[in-house]
Amino acid sequence: MGMLQEFKDFALKGNVVDMAVGVVIGGAFGKIISSLVGDIIMPAVGMVTGGSDFSALKYVIQKGQEASGEGDAAIAAVEEVAISYGAFINTAIDFLIIAAAIFMAVKVMNSMKKKEEAAPKAPAEDVTLLREIRDSLAK
Repeated sequence: MGMLQEFKDFALKGNVVDMAVGVVIGGAFGKIISSLVGDIIMPAVGMVTGGSDFSALKYVIQKGQEASGEGDAAIAAVEEVAISYGAFINTAIDFLIIAAAIFMAVKVMNSMKKKEEAAPKAPAEDVTLLREIRDSLAK
């Protein structure tokens, strides 16, 4: 079997295709959750906490400096160096909401699977026929 044929067999297996669909949907779901957190939840949290915007929170290590002067006396611009812990807080909240949503989805799927397994299945047609024959012979 050639390598191209092996790759085709691998890529077209149901599990790989299902995984690819899951990754694409997961990416879209992540964008929705990020928008939910950034555009709806964090402004509400900021309002409750006195109007603070978490994404703007940072610890400045080195202040930025604009370029000044001309010629040999020119001073190059220096960018601000800061630890943006507010962005980290937003990302952590994103993660917690995504994790909770996935947990709930898995919980619903597991409960549906348990109900499906617990539901009594009708006996096969041949078993029903054999039972009827047994009952008529017993009479």
